[in-house]
Amino acid sequence: MGAIKWIGGVIGWATGGILGSIIGYTVGSLIDGAVSKTPSQGSDSYAGEPGRRQRPVTMEGDFGVSLLVLSAAVMRSDKKVVKAELDFVKAFFVRNFGEVKARQYILMLRDLLNQPYDLRGVCQQIRQFMDHASRTQLVHYLYGISMSDGQAHASELEQIRLITSWLGISTADHESIKAMFVKDELSAYKILEISKDATDEEVKKAYKKMAVKYHPDKVSHLGEDVQKAANEKFKEVNQAYESIKKQRGMN
Repeated sequence: MGAIKWIGGVIGWATGGILGSIIGYTVGSLIDGAVSKTPSQGSDSYAGEPGRRQRPVTMEGDFGVSLLVLSAAVMRSDKKVVKAELDFVKAFFVRNFGEVKARQYILMLRDLLNQPYDLRGVCQQIRQFMDHASRTQLVHYLYGISMSDGQAHASELEQIRLITSWLGISTADHESIKAMFVKDELSAYKILEISKDATDEEVKKAYKKMAVKYHPDKVSHLGEDVQKAANEKFKEVNQAYESIKKQRGMN
């Protein structure tokens, strides 16, 4: 499988399948060589052949394409996209990807918001080719975008829930990430994927498990921008653990 360059970085498997069609239609002119001119660089990458031995490495561009398409789906889930929401998302992209990339992302996002596509099929392609750590980081980004205006919109939360399910992420992992943004009295426990009835020893074990699962190094292959954002997820795990320790008087 080949790879090409675009504004979001090198792109590999996302040049094929449904994602390749979406991006080729929307932003083909922004990709060096254009997807349509490189059929061997991903046209068969989503064939799902049973003999495929290992998942290909997800590149920065693959992650960026996936994030753009999923973000558009979440934003338009309430049937309307207002300028203020786009401004919030632009600020989010600038904060996480820098001014230059953010400007191009927003231009592409505007087109995606008006383009129909098979969201479930997109998620299935991402699930097939993207590792678990990168997929959970996608969900973390989606919640960050949804909550960027400080409000939890029911339609957007439901869309993220569906996306998470289609991405093959467990309910426990989904609730853990959601609890980092939608807070309640049990958020710390949800982040660590345990119940309030867990013993102190179970709390300690859960913390160690989640610290490994959400360690930023797991997404280092996606570049410094994504790794930096993943560090926020890691901090939430530490804060949840410290909160529970304080509540219980644990050492």
